[in-house]
Order: sequence, then C-alpha cells, then structure tokens
Amino acid sequence: MATKIEEKTRELCQTIVEQPEMSSIRRRIDTFLADSGARGQYEAVMSKGNALHEKQHSGQPLDGVEVAEFEKHRDELLKNPVARAFLDAQEELHGMQHSIQKVVSKTFELGRVPTATDLEEGSCGHGCGCHH
Repeated sequence: MATKIEEKTRELCQTIVEQPEMSSIRRRIDTFLADSGARGQYEAVMSKGNALHEKQHSGQPLDGVEVAEFEKHRDELLKNPVARAFLDAQEELHGMQHSIQKVVSKTFELGRVPTATDLEEGSCGHGCGCHH
C-alpha cells in the first residue's frame, strides 16, 4: 500500500503532466528528437562546448579560432527554429523543476509549508552558502 507521501507525489506528477504548457514542451522536445539535423547540430555544439570547457578547466589556453568556430556553430544552432524551440522547452522545464524543488527544499528546511516571504529570493539563512 502506498504511503501518503507517495500518493501525493503521484498526484503532483499528474498535475504537472496536465498543465497546458507541458503539452507544448513535450511537442517541442518530440519535434526536436525527430529531427536528425537539429539533433546533430545540437550534439556538435555541446561536444565542442564541453571540449572547450575541459581545455579551460585543465588550465590550457583557449585558441581564438576554436572559440570563434564554437560561437559560429552555436549561433547557427540558435537560428534553427526546431533547436531553438527545444532549448526554450528545456529552459521552461528547468524553471518548473527549480520552482518545485525550491518549495520542497524549503519545506524540509523549515519543517513547515513555506510562505511567499520564505520563498523570496535572497539568502537561505546563516551558513547556507548559496550566496544569493
């Protein structure tokens, strides 16, 4: 038998799925996944970006030519409407996740349901380390 928390979590998930923006987000993600050209563009930009990040992280200087090439490919990706819609959908999902996680985390932190004031941006309190 499911616990009350599991039951309410499933209810929350169902509510999320039923939100009108979720069907739009899913549609944009599915369109992207079905477009091999857009996926290839995205994967190439992510791969180049990760390579530059790793190079920089390891203390190696970044070559201006490789940075310019990355930026060119990134700009082309952002001009692709299918890829742009996918990136926007990802951002919207991230925003939803952040909002939900913030309320749940604050509930654990406070031991009660947070108020709007509790959720205002700013420091989470002494010793938090989040540097808001």
